[in-house]
Amino acid sequence: RMQLTESGGGSVQPGGSLRLSCAASEWFGGRFCMTWFRQAPGKEYEKVAALEALQSPFYADSVKGRFVISKDNMGMNLFLQMNDLKPEDTAMYYCVSQEYLGFCPRKFEDFTSRGQGTQVTVSS
Repeated sequence: RMQLTESGGGSVQPGGSLRLSCAASEWFGGRFCMTWFRQAPGKEYEKVAALEALQSPFYADSVKGRFVISKDNMGMNLFLQMNDLKPEDTAMYYCVSQEYLGFCPRKFEDFTSRGQGTQVTVSS
């Protein structure tokens, strides 16, 4: 099972930026579903952004135009650049992965590899 470790969370004012990183224990390249989820207090997990095998990146409507998902050339680090942050972006952010077998899971619970999360707080 792939080990995932997130970093880069913190506190920022509205309009600020953060870059989250997810270090994977093995190469994921184009064979995995690499996804960022978030969970705000009292709410369900929300799929934020994803690199699903070799498909175009996925973004939730709430973050389109503000967040960018990417990976390094070695295929072992996943990133989430978050710009123009808003208070509603406050949540615990998780990096998850699943080997691509023709489709990617939709639910957080269905991913076999999940990081411990990194907290993002946006407030003035």
